[in-house]
Amino acid sequence: MTNTSLDRNESHPGYWDSPWPVECGGNRRQKASSGRLDAHEGTPSVTLVENQRWNVMTVRRDPGEWYLGGTMPAFSGPPPFGWVQRYDPTTLKSRAESPHLPCGDHVWCGAILVHADGSVMSVNGSFLHRLDPDDLSVICERELPVDRAHNGLLALSDGTLVTKDLRLEGQGGTTLTFLEPNNLEVTETIVLPEGSMGRIAADLIDGVDSVYVPGTEHIWKIDVTQGKPEIADWKCRYRNQGSNSGLAWDSCISDDHLWIMDCGDIEGVRAIHHTLPNGRFEEAAGKLLSWQRPAPWTSPQRLIRVNQETGSLDAVEPFGNSGGGIIAPPVHIPEQQIVIAWDSINGGLSGISTDGDLEVLWQLDARPTMQPVVFPESGELVINDFTQAQSDDLIVVDTKTGELLSRVATGSRIANGMFLAAGDDRDVYYCSTLSWARISWN
Repeated sequence: MTNTSLDRNESHPGYWDSPWPVECGGNRRQKASSGRLDAHEGTPSVTLVENQRWNVMTVRRDPGEWYLGGTMPAFSGPPPFGWVQRYDPTTLKSRAESPHLPCGDHVWCGAILVHADGSVMSVNGSFLHRLDPDDLSVICERELPVDRAHNGLLALSDGTLVTKDLRLEGQGGTTLTFLEPNNLEVTETIVLPEGSMGRIAADLIDGVDSVYVPGTEHIWKIDVTQGKPEIADWKCRYRNQGSNSGLAWDSCISDDHLWIMDCGDIEGVRAIHHTLPNGRFEEAAGKLLSWQRPAPWTSPQRLIRVNQETGSLDAVEPFGNSGGGIIAPPVHIPEQQIVIAWDSINGGLSGISTDGDLEVLWQLDARPTMQPVVFPESGELVINDFTQAQSDDLIVVDTKTGELLSRVATGSRIANGMFLAAGDDRDVYYCSTLSWARISWN
């Protein structure tokens, strides 16, 4: 296998020439930023915006040209809609905003990206939109073939867009939809034999785009050759049928392996996706949607390493506590041969050696929930820690030792599994429900 994915500092095929044009910084979901944060040498400052929206992720086009995308936390009452905002990277003030974007009345965290053609793409619920990058007006709108919430949006090396609907165990097979980027015409669809909860990841291997999909029992690989997607003769069973554990979220592709965590379909996720439209309730759902509820299984949280060529796996239980649970995937740092995992329900953050057997190197008393950012050059991990005081703090951790280098309260009282993004000036953008923020260590 020849992995032809570009390294940290090069552009991403299919995207605008930007260090962070898509969630997690690229299709391999390595969540890595070039440069250094050096948080221990700076004084943290926070700019918080309380907008009463479900803020999902930020992406960058040109220098100083940042976008925020999300939906509305309208689990009951008035119908939801998607939206995208172009904002000032320092003050967070809005410079332009899209009109309300139809979402099929589904409430779920969609995705945005900056395409190679310069336009901003947004998937939300069962709709995909292509937006003008300046005023965010709608260039094209496409209702997707499946009337369910869609989870994640990526561009392949030729610019083709791919997204998928979200289905839990017992809800039938997930559909992957491939679209031409200009007019958003559907070019292909593939229905998997299983449902899928986690977002897709992709890699460029021997000139072929390979899309990896975490199913309810297996991880599936879809190879796209000359625009034609096919389910590859490759899969990995990470979860046995009838297993007393949960489903996997996204993969992190690194060092010729997929890195995943299971135990993800917590009670709140199940509640959202067992309703139609997804996430819509006749009355306020309240604590039904909380990720802090006990897990519906007894299995401890697992970190799983899957060989990208053979599909063979090994796993470790870093914490060993019954009823583990997460709402975001792990991150592997190939420069250090370390993977970072956590348990959101029970608490615990861990660094695990991947040089040979999976060996726990350190543990930290923290309660992370969200998609982190890493700075491999300085060996820093940025992730949240939801405290007992119900304050969602950001912490910066030395990835080699687990030493806590910095802590800052974001001002948010709600934690979820949304995305951090590395800014351009020793800063990080933070997204959560009802608020979002910029945290700088200058």
